[in-house]
Amino acid sequence: MFAMSLALVANNIGIVWVAVELATLTTVLMVGIYRTHEALEAAWKYFILGSVGIALALFGTILVYMAARPVVGEGVDAMVWTVLMEHGAGFDPALLNLAFVFLLLGYGTKVGLAPLHAWLPDAHAEGPTPISAVLSGLLLNVALYAVLRFKLLLAENVGAIAPGPLMMTMGLVSLIFAGFMLYRRRDIKRMFAYSSIEHMGIIAFAFGIGGPLANFAGLLHMTMHSLTKSAIFFAVGHIAQVKGTQRIADIRGLTESHPWLGWALVVRVAAIAGLPPFGIFMSEFLLVSSTFAREPLLAIILVLGVLIALGALFKHLGAVAFGEPTGGMKPVEASYVPLYAHLALVLGAGIYLPPPLVSWFQNVAAMLG
Repeated sequence: MFAMSLALVANNIGIVWVAVELATLTTVLMVGIYRTHEALEAAWKYFILGSVGIALALFGTILVYMAARPVVGEGVDAMVWTVLMEHGAGFDPALLNLAFVFLLLGYGTKVGLAPLHAWLPDAHAEGPTPISAVLSGLLLNVALYAVLRFKLLLAENVGAIAPGPLMMTMGLVSLIFAGFMLYRRRDIKRMFAYSSIEHMGIIAFAFGIGGPLANFAGLLHMTMHSLTKSAIFFAVGHIAQVKGTQRIADIRGLTESHPWLGWALVVRVAAIAGLPPFGIFMSEFLLVSSTFAREPLLAIILVLGVLIALGALFKHLGAVAFGEPTGGMKPVEASYVPLYAHLALVLGAGIYLPPPLVSWFQNVAAMLG
């Protein structure tokens, strides 16, 4: 948590890289904590792919330093965000272009964008539920934050490539790919891992297309997805305990056997699927509206991807939540307060956003360009 907080406040591109790597190393240990064959395999997969990704991001960071050095000189100044933004127009655009490709691939691995996502479903399925909540709710956003900082730097240089189309492409690919993969999942935690890939694709697309409204939608979606997905994984952890399994085929009739838990899952799936009046519906509505006004064809693809994922989620939900109860019948030995506290925040955001929060989102959206 300290590493992730450090990344958010750092004014040095090297510190952001170090913070993301520290967060990866700590969560790798947690993913393999059960010491089963599957957990260890998931931890090593996460470690290897994460290390490759962070190595690519490091190389991209070095290229940014090389582009900055002739303009701002050697030393710390060539690594400070404020200095880079001030002098970015004079950097070598060829080096910036190459740097952003490596940075997008490197940090995109951490974000879980397809086709760089292979570690994410295994890490979610085999790690403890709290770690799944941290991965989906926080770590993915921190890696995307790093991409956005470098995107702003490229925007300052008129000779550099436009990073938006690259982010939009990877976002839509992730959305469509994850939507179809949701239909084939047999493990409930793995299913919601692919849901995270879907939503990170939506967020990457929002920041890729840019503009005040789309950026606002992206920021809101990041916040709402973090709250909703954390609540979902808490619920899934309770379900795995009372049913004794994570296999979707062995979990049936939750609303009959454990009504509070079953209906909590139903409401959370409705929220993560983007149904009104929840906050994710609001962010997706703003994004679709902005995209239709500027790129109608992309808006159609975006809506299609969202509908594909919605169909898959409710297909699995119908079997898990309703029907004749099967599996374990243990009573729930946990508090529902965290589950419903997150739900209240997501529901409240879909109905009413406080003016200070709206103003803050608007200011950040304007900064993102």
